Amino acid sequence: MTGRPAPALLPAALRAWLGLIAALATLVVVGLGVLYAGHSEPARVDGWIIQPTADSVRPPWRRVALTTDFLGEPAGAAALVLATVMGCLLLRRPRAAVLVVVGTGLAVGTTTLLKPLVGRTIHGDDNLSYPSGHTAFVTALALAVALIAVGRLGLGGKAGTLLVLAAALVAGAAMGWAQVALGAHYPTDVLGGWCTALAVVPATAWLVDRTADRSTERMADVRERPEHR
Repeated sequence: MTGRPAPALLPAALRAWLGLIAALATLVVVGLGVLYAGHSEPARVDGWIIQPTADSVRPPWRRVALTTDFLGEPAGAAALVLATVMGCLLLRRPRAAVLVVVGTGLAVGTTTLLKPLVGRTIHGDDNLSYPSGHTAFVTALALAVALIAVGRLGLGGKAGTLLVLAAALVAGAAMGWAQVALGAHYPTDVLGGWCTALAVVPATAWLVDRTADRSTERMADVRERPEHR
């Protein structure tokens, strides 16, 4: 017996919608990167939203922004990932734990690779800003948790997609606000980080599913061989 198969991280009902969203997000990341490559000033659209300065917000909202920003720093991010992974393991969802670690890691890694390629800076030539790694991390984590929730709730394509996008929007907007308010990023940097997570996490979920399913199939084949009966 092979046992009950593990639920997919990316259900078939969500693949088309999230695949399309991931493709569009990739285009946005690339387009903005090309548009603002080598720039060191806010774009016109950035000025319409807010001019990022070190004192864009005052207490008590500044403390809120700093706390939110900490969640994207190495210590805060590690704590969030560890807590989420422990929750996945307690729910007996090792596949979901893998998605949390790999999905967030790839999202942040992608922004790290893109920053020197794009070369956009803020507050000096050494402060590479596009895309926002903090925003990518928090959005990626929210996407992973939302996909886990979709699987447990058994939601369909439209409802599941709406839940995933809502989680990504709330998380990305919160971290994006903090980054812009603290003067760490331009609004378009935040958009690039948000879209990076939207592009990376669905693809990662699909790859984790595919790898896990193939591993399960191989184990089943081994058990069915005569010498293992």
